[in-house]
Amino acid sequence: MSRPLSVVAPDWWDYTTLDRELIEDAAKLKAEDMLGLARPGFEVVFYDTLASLYLAEALEYIEAWTRATEEKPAGICGPIGPTEQLPLVAQLVNALEIDLRHACFWGMDEWYVDGKEVPTDHPLSFERADRELCFDLIRPELAMPEENLHFPKASNLEEYSAAFDSARCVVMQGGQGEAKHWAFNDPPRRQDPYTDAPPPPEEYLKLGARVVDLHPMTIMQNARISGRGKLSAVPTQALTVGPVETWKAERVSIWQVGKNGNSFGLRLATLMISKKIADSAVPTSLLSLHPNVRFNFYRHSIGTCDVGIR
Repeated sequence: MSRPLSVVAPDWWDYTTLDRELIEDAAKLKAEDMLGLARPGFEVVFYDTLASLYLAEALEYIEAWTRATEEKPAGICGPIGPTEQLPLVAQLVNALEIDLRHACFWGMDEWYVDGKEVPTDHPLSFERADRELCFDLIRPELAMPEENLHFPKASNLEEYSAAFDSARCVVMQGGQGEAKHWAFNDPPRRQDPYTDAPPPPEEYLKLGARVVDLHPMTIMQNARISGRGKLSAVPTQALTVGPVETWKAERVSIWQVGKNGNSFGLRLATLMISKKIADSAVPTSLLSLHPNVRFNFYRHSIGTCDVGIR
């Protein structure tokens, strides 16, 4: 029997195609219930202030980089969204005088337009944001070598992916958007041979760094956050790290401030990962199959799923 059509985009899979009972179970969860969904391999952490959350996120960079040695380089794969942690990372490196010569960084995604990544002078360039908000602020004598900075580009996806084999990825950070993605691992299109059910998890997990078509939810979300609602300003494709590279990270750490998600989505992903309900219509749920995942929440963004006019 075919699953329901998406109420947002009928030609795509997304969480609106899930079983109604699962949706209702997620909506009923209270904040404290979410804390109780932690299990071995899945940690749930609450922060009471944004300051403590962004500092903790920045400290994961320091954790990863201080493990780097000449014999075993190490680093972190980091997102754009949120970005408030990035200047804190530079401040910590400078204050603690952390030598980054053997440290690594992977940018997790980038916009893709006209067959190539957007240039760094594009106003939405993720690489530009990483450099301006973090790496350009680090003292030159402590700076990471340019060859240890890995950004996904149309011409280097194989090299980018291979870099996860030449150094330890101690942490892969991320957020989760409206479509319940990490990086730009969006729900897939609803097309043959997956018109009745989405691709099985084992098929989705075979995907590596690649060019992706973005789910309409993702395009609308980014237009709201970065484009002031101007949909035509937001690319419809992107380059992204894939599950293949994600499973080479020792820990996946998802940061949820409340800007990029919603109260229901936060609950749904937490429940599905806790219960190991892996469904490619909800890509974040596939992290239930990763051995070490941490969900980090700003407590006051969790809200409720009560329906009503306010």
